[in-house]
Amino acid sequence: MNKNLKVSKNIIIDTSADKLWKVLTDPEIIKVYLYGTQTITDWQLGSPIVFQGEYQGNLYKDKGNVLENIRNQILSYDYWSGFSGLSDSPENYAEVTYSIQKLCKNQVRFTWSQIGYANEEGQKHSENGLSSMLEQIKNLAEEL
Repeated sequence: MNKNLKVSKNIIIDTSADKLWKVLTDPEIIKVYLYGTQTITDWQLGSPIVFQGEYQGNLYKDKGNVLENIRNQILSYDYWSGFSGLSDSPENYAEVTYSIQKLCKNQVRFTWSQIGYANEEGQKHSENGLSSMLEQIKNLAEEL
């Protein structure tokens, strides 16, 4: 896992931090912007997190652990994906962080970041799909 490979992008969303938090943590809503992925976790600090589903005809079951959870502010987890081609060992886990910054009563800045990719191809794949995912998150949060 190359920890020097990083992706980070933010978007302004016209919603409350609480509504955005729901979009980021409710498994039924996560399915909408993560291509049908089933997310299994209780989001408690140290708890396991599993992402499973089917992508381009391939079943997957990726996993990690919740590293930080400050409601309506920050959510972070480490993450290993079978798609990375790397073995399931601690040095091959990426770190994903969701940050919410309240700008005013009904507006927030949401930042999605990942540190660590198996290679530049994986990093580019994230960069290419990130804007679309953030727009979906924005739309869902503004509709709540």
